[in-house]
Amino acid sequence: MVVDIGNRLRHLRSIHKLSQRELAKRAGVTNSTISLIESNSTNPSVGALKRILDGIPIGLAEFFAFEPDKPRKAFYAADELVEIGKGPVSYRQIGENLFGRSLQILKECYQPGAGTGRVPLVHEGEEGGIVLSGRLEVTVDDERRILGPGDAYYFESRRPHTFRCVGPIPCEVISACTPPSF
Repeated sequence: MVVDIGNRLRHLRSIHKLSQRELAKRAGVTNSTISLIESNSTNPSVGALKRILDGIPIGLAEFFAFEPDKPRKAFYAADELVEIGKGPVSYRQIGENLFGRSLQILKECYQPGAGTGRVPLVHEGEEGGIVLSGRLEVTVDDERRILGPGDAYYFESRRPHTFRCVGPIPCEVISACTPPSF
């Protein structure tokens, strides 16, 4: 029997309305550790998983016995998108429960000057997006481009990358990544 620890942890964290950063703080681990586990890039030791689950709180037995419902919903109204971002960067996700799903789709909105930060993001999988409005600076490895409406990106997520809104108006993007990384 194979247990999808990453999606199971992500689902339980979202049910308890905890960010990766908050759970990491409660568990005494880095938020990149939580991200790596949730993307199934690493498997935690039993001790590490116990510390993380104590931050929710949920016991090991309950964690492995828990069987979330498979998502059945196929259509979502605009007001049903789930906000998983914070502050000047909005990430509105299609579907609340991504357990068992291999694709994450987001409507992103970056306020002028807002971005993912100076430290590049690195995780397993692939991601792509299309700019709807505004201008988005995308850096992948050492290559930097400014994308406008209709422009797109698509790359392997293990390549270091950052995103930032440039210009005076918010930038909206529709993006997808696999596996889900938030």
